[in-house]
Amino acid sequence: MSSSESAVEHALDTSFFQRWLTAAAESVHREAARLTELDSAIGDADHGTNMQRGFAAVTEALEKEPPGSPGAALILAGRQLISKVGGASGPLYGTLLRRAGKALGDAAEVTPQQLADALRAGVDAVAQLGGAAPGDKTMLDALLPAVEALGGDTASFTAAGEAADKGALATVPMLARKGRASYLGERSVGHQDPGATSSALIVAALAEAVR
Repeated sequence: MSSSESAVEHALDTSFFQRWLTAAAESVHREAARLTELDSAIGDADHGTNMQRGFAAVTEALEKEPPGSPGAALILAGRQLISKVGGASGPLYGTLLRRAGKALGDAAEVTPQQLADALRAGVDAVAQLGGAAPGDKTMLDALLPAVEALGGDTASFTAAGEAADKGALATVPMLARKGRASYLGERSVGHQDPGATSSALIVAALAEAVR
């Protein structure tokens, strides 16, 4: 079992969440051009730029205002994404992290199962806000499998990342039913959803945060 897999058995402190968000920002920065390319096919061609700007603000805020708990770290990140990321992505990603942060409360450390439960609350909030469901070709198609993989007795960060990536790839043949891509109708088929792709990057960063 790898270090990323075995680490799921241990409590996660604030520094872990800071490393996770920083790793997510680095991944989004590296893949910004690809995210924008995906968005150019079925969106407004700005997803990579917007996400890069938002997560740059997250890392800056974490340095300026070091959070005192895992929940505070997620709430801080969510607040930055809402204010800095344009379009629908800002409110959706901001809601995901803020709701998850609120679910974690003020605990100094949380278990992997608590993180999974908190992310589930965040995902549920995103579904309610966007009115989307699994199979609608949205970020939910990556996030829901990841949350399922993260919870349970055999959970691992690696498995969550793989599930999210598989979910993002599965959006290619889907017909978009929500968001900007839904305006294209049948023309949305054959393209990977950029929101699901950026969600997979963020989930995959969990494994990178392990020490």
